[in-house]
Amino acid sequence: MIVVAGEALIDLVPQGTGALAPLRPALGGGPYNTAVALGRLGSPTAFCSRVSRDAFGEALLERLRETGVDVSPVQRGPEPTTLAVASVGTDGSAAYSFYVEGTADRLFTAPSTLPVGTRAVSFGTCSLVLEPGASAYEGLLRDSAARGVFTALDPNIRAGLIPAPDAYRTRFKSWLPSVSLLKLSAEDAEWLGGTPREWLAAGPSAVVITQGGDGLTAYTRDGGVYTVPGEQVRVVDTIGAGDTVNAALLHGLAVRNALGDRELATLGPQGWTDLLGFAARAAAVTCSRAGAQPPYAHEVAG
Repeated sequence: MIVVAGEALIDLVPQGTGALAPLRPALGGGPYNTAVALGRLGSPTAFCSRVSRDAFGEALLERLRETGVDVSPVQRGPEPTTLAVASVGTDGSAAYSFYVEGTADRLFTAPSTLPVGTRAVSFGTCSLVLEPGASAYEGLLRDSAARGVFTALDPNIRAGLIPAPDAYRTRFKSWLPSVSLLKLSAEDAEWLGGTPREWLAAGPSAVVITQGGDGLTAYTRDGGVYTVPGEQVRVVDTIGAGDTVNAALLHGLAVRNALGDRELATLGPQGWTDLLGFAARAAAVTCSRAGAQPPYAHEVAG
């Protein structure tokens, strides 16, 4: 079982150009997209979050159920669902502005236990920024690592939500001793500062950096550096692509029985090349269609 902890929200995606283009609601949120992608790839998955009881919240949970994701750890509340207004550039890249005041996911409280059979817990995005929930997710990250559970972190920086960047960078560094796998985009890496080697020295067994269409690179604690190119595809937009990579990495490690720091160290060059290639194929499928629509297993087989 892989548990994904973090926010579920609604992306409002423009349908056309101009400031007043119609907005289409789409189910989203980095952790939410990761959970959906894991379910579609076939990994036993649970979602740990706090979701509104409004119509958006019901729709978010319904997709998780349809994908086979266990929603029993989800907390519910009467507050509204977080909204993210997306803007899509000419190259398909997405930027966001957020409506987060008084929303349900901010009031998450850490559970006393995780689902039976939990092998890994994944964290990231807005849920590690917005208080008071951020401290609860942080506590769950540290507690999971202390119990020997494999932990994955995708910071997925949304700079507009971070009022004190230097304080967040310090907090990010404090998480690293509790992280097994750190995945981040090249843009996130630049914003955070530091290098893969510095981050590895602080705790993670591996760091994976995505570079959009240029592919992915993994850095390992034993000095390994493994790179694969991106898959060529006609990009509709990049919404959910990084979340798909996150899910593909976790799914691939689960299939290889490598959800552990010692097991991760045994992958070797071929194992890493195969894993990164799988993640690149999965992300390409997501980029080839509008919105966060990660692939099913049969779409990335081979």
